[in-house]
Amino acid sequence: MGRQLSVEIIGTEALTPAERAQWIGWTGASTAYESPFFHPDFTAVAGRSAPDARLAVLHRNGTVVGFLPHQRRGGAAQPLGAPLNDYHAVITGPELDFSIDEAAELVGARSYTATGWTGACTGGEGRTQARTLLADVSQGWDAYYAGRRTDFGKFFKDKERARRSFERDLGPIRVETSTTDLTHFDRLIELKQAQYQRTRRHDIFACGWTIDMLRDLLRHEGSDFGARLTVLYAGDRPMAYELGLKGGDHYHFWLPAYEADAARYSPGMLLSMETMKMEAARLYDFGFEGEAYKKYFCDLSRDVWEGVGQAAGPTALSAITGLAPGGLAQSVRRRWAIIDACETTTLGRVRALSAAASAMAGRGRSQPTASLLLAASALCL
Repeated sequence: MGRQLSVEIIGTEALTPAERAQWIGWTGASTAYESPFFHPDFTAVAGRSAPDARLAVLHRNGTVVGFLPHQRRGGAAQPLGAPLNDYHAVITGPELDFSIDEAAELVGARSYTATGWTGACTGGEGRTQARTLLADVSQGWDAYYAGRRTDFGKFFKDKERARRSFERDLGPIRVETSTTDLTHFDRLIELKQAQYQRTRRHDIFACGWTIDMLRDLLRHEGSDFGARLTVLYAGDRPMAYELGLKGGDHYHFWLPAYEADAARYSPGMLLSMETMKMEAARLYDFGFEGEAYKKYFCDLSRDVWEGVGQAAGPTALSAITGLAPGGLAQSVRRRWAIIDACETTTLGRVRALSAAASAMAGRGRSQPTASLLLAASALCL
């Protein structure tokens, strides 16, 4: 292995106190690790439920120089907790940086699938750069909101009108945060599953372990890391839900959902605004750009990489890349990565791929359909 490194693979809760302190020191010293997903408690807690979860500890001359949490799916490796992990990289000091290709080699896998890689990337076939959007509230909510309202007056006046209409029609708005009452958590999952069914996307919660992981994160009690379930009420009715992650002074908006009959009031945006008012955070991470509303809230961005690093040999994902052109390849890769992360049995993967192929074929996309079926065949050999 290059760089004169040796790698030890351990359990995700097997860090020594000294290793944990080193980890926290590295993440606290670099903005590249400014996310709850890089907190060692995320690795420890998510690893209890994520199948085949592992932690690679990198050594050089007897000294620990890095950590890479991951999960294995056969010969492939993925970020720990995928497809629900939005940021990942080798956690190391400022003198080192590792690429997606090196990640595969470090953990002894044929490939490593990244969706939000913050480390080095040399480009290559199938690699794309993406942006995530963040809001800087370090000067306090009032100063932040005054600035956004000045820049985007019409948008925020519309939200203020929506709030007044919401309260007039359904009752006063209030927001509660809970980590113990799982009734609202169960409703959030129901709404997300209905959304996946409606849009014919793979249900990431059907496998079961992803729900267990989120529950474990909600139950985790830590001084500087944990999950938050916020619920927006109008009168006595819960109307919007958001599961978020908080690590230090960084809050990550993660899994939102709202009741259909509240849609005209923009309940998700109102809940985000209320959360930003009451949570003592400096940065609020809205995730990947795409939804138009995010530009009104966010004044910072972050570049990440998406793609597959390969140590050696062909993979199902490389076959997809070779067959599907342009944006279709990216769409198929994303679908495959989600299925591969969630489903841990051959039968589960074949069923999911068949459903995905059917959904894409129904939209007249024959090339991705063929690619997905090829991936399933390659996986089952």
